Order: sequence, then structure tokens, then C-alpha cells
Amino acid sequence: MTASPVRMNPQKQPHTQAKVVTLSTPRSSVARRPFPQWLSALAGHILPPLVTLAFLLVLWEVICSSPTASVPPPSRVVSETWELIVHPFYVGQGVDQGLFWHILASLKRVALGYCLAAIAGIALGALVGQSDWAMRGLDPIFQVLRTVPPLAWLPLSLAAFKDGNPSAIFVIFITAIWPVIINTAVGIRNIPQDYRNVARVLRLNQFEYFTKIMIPAAAPYIFTGLRIGIGLSWLAIVAAEMLIGGVGIGFFIWDAWNSSRMSDIILALIYVGMVGYLLDRAIASIAKVVTRNTLSA
Repeated sequence: MTASPVRMNPQKQPHTQAKVVTLSTPRSSVARRPFPQWLSALAGHILPPLVTLAFLLVLWEVICSSPTASVPPPSRVVSETWELIVHPFYVGQGVDQGLFWHILASLKRVALGYCLAAIAGIALGALVGQSDWAMRGLDPIFQVLRTVPPLAWLPLSLAAFKDGNPSAIFVIFITAIWPVIINTAVGIRNIPQDYRNVARVLRLNQFEYFTKIMIPAAAPYIFTGLRIGIGLSWLAIVAAEMLIGGVGIGFFIWDAWNSSRMSDIILALIYVGMVGYLLDRAIASIAKVVTRNTLSA
């Protein structure tokens, strides 16, 4: 009698699968997360100047609310200049124009005089910065002429051109050229010697050295001079137009003063400041593109 082997079926152990628990953020909250950050950054840039402006306006309103105040409060400025604000494109006879046309006329004069100053200033600055002889001969003359106030050139330019418009353009030119010359010369003199050695190794001619080495290396300095020049140009044109007459924001301010329209003067000054800021930002933006963000705005 043989015993049959007994098969012992082992009891199956339960198979336990490990479950990975992931904490996932709902898609809607992920999409919304950058918005508060962007809003917070925007508020951080906009709120401080708005709060400061509101405080200054309230302070101005309180100080000038007296009937004997010589300067009108903001509420009165808005009410008295409302027609100028809502109708900037008004076209009348002679100098009776909207503020847009006065500002545009001033900008045309600034653009022409400033462009001439930029071209001549960069060329003369490159000459002074590259040549020791030019530096010794021209720099003392430049240092003397740049201290002459811009309006002091106006009688001489009126005598030479016999017309107010080219005289104003010349005043812009002679005002803006000095910072461009000086900063360009400084930038070229600070070009690293390694750049000059590379130009010698590559045997670049004078034109290639000027366009590929000199101007790119000195670009941050050049644009610093251009930014200073555009600000001085806008300041000078407003002062010059007060004397030459015709359509222009400077003449508008002077005419408003002669007519005792203080609110018109305040509105024009606000526009002058805004346009000057936009001009500076425009040159700064061009500088950041040309210098590849090496120049801080």
C-alpha cells in the first residue's frame, strides 16, 4: 500500500499593490496663479506714483482754494481749460490752434535740430576721442562754448538767419551738441586696448574700424549723451519759442502769460513735462535695443 503524495497548496497570499498618492493642484488654480503675481507687480509700479500724485493734488487744492490765491487749484484749472483738453486738434486762424498743433510744431523744430546735433556731435566726438591733436585743439573750445546759455545764442542766430524758425533750430542744435560730443569722446577713449589689437590683427580700414569697433564699443556713452541732449533740446525750444513767436508750445505759454490765463499755463506745463518724459523714454528704449541692454534705462 503506497501512500499517494499529498499536494499541499500553499495559501495564496493577498497581492498588495502600492498606490502612489499624488497631490495635484487643480488646473484652474494653476492657471490663476500667475495673475495675482502679475497684478501685484503692476500695482507695485503704478500705485506709488498714483498715491503721490493724489496727495499732491489734494495738497495743491487745499493751499490754493483761497479766493486770494494767485495760482488756481486743480479743480479750477480743469474747468477753465476744459475746451483745450477736449479739443486739442482745433484749427483756427494764425496762432489760434489747439495744443496738439503747438506741441507738434515744437517737436518738428526739436527733431531737426536734435538730429543735426546728433550727427555732428558723434562725428566730432569720434574725432576728439581718437586724435590727441584734435583733443588738445578742440576740447578747450568746446568746454568754453558749452557754458554759454542756450538763449544767449538766439540774438546771434536771428541776426544770421533773419527768421525765427531756423534760429530756433540753431538754438536746439547748439544746445544738444555738447553732451553728445563730450560723451562720445569719453566713450571712444575708454575703448579697451584688446579691441584695438583685434582691429590691427584683422587689418580693418578706418571705416570698418569706425562702424564695427568704435561705435559699438562707445554706444553706451553715446546714448548717454543723446539722452542728455534730448532733454536739453526740449527745454531750450520752449524758452526760444517764447521769444521768436509763432505756433509752438513756448509761444502758447508766453501768450497765456500776457493774457493772464494761469490755468492755460499750468495745463501747457503738464503737457511739456509729459512730452519730455516720452522723448527721454524713446531714446532710452532705442539705447537698450542698440546696446543689448548694457545701458540701464
